[in-house]
Amino acid sequence: MKRITSNTIGIQQGSRVLFSDFADGGVMWTGQGARESRHVVTFKEAFTEAPSVMASISMWDIDHKHTSRADITAENITETGFHLVFRTWGDTRVARVRADWIAMGSAASEDDWQLY
Repeated sequence: MKRITSNTIGIQQGSRVLFSDFADGGVMWTGQGARESRHVVTFKEAFTEAPSVMASISMWDIDHKHTSRADITAENITETGFHLVFRTWGDTRVARVRADWIAMGSAASEDDWQLY
């Protein structure tokens, strides 16, 4: 369990189209085997420590003739951002993916004191 000790909790969220490989013949649409799409997300305001991040697929456009395989995750989470990662494998053909994310964690407050 992650315990948040700050009196101020920050929540940030976003949405991003990760790729549109059908339009340009990209690897998610034309490739085979293990494939990955990785994007750096920078928070608008830094947390005081690495937050908890949840990522989900909010839209995907896939070929119905092949098996649907998808993995989406947040990796390398820090106070200032994370990597939003989509993976597929095998013969799956993915035309487009949009991912949504939400980050929750300790945030700085005007009432915080810093001793030097």
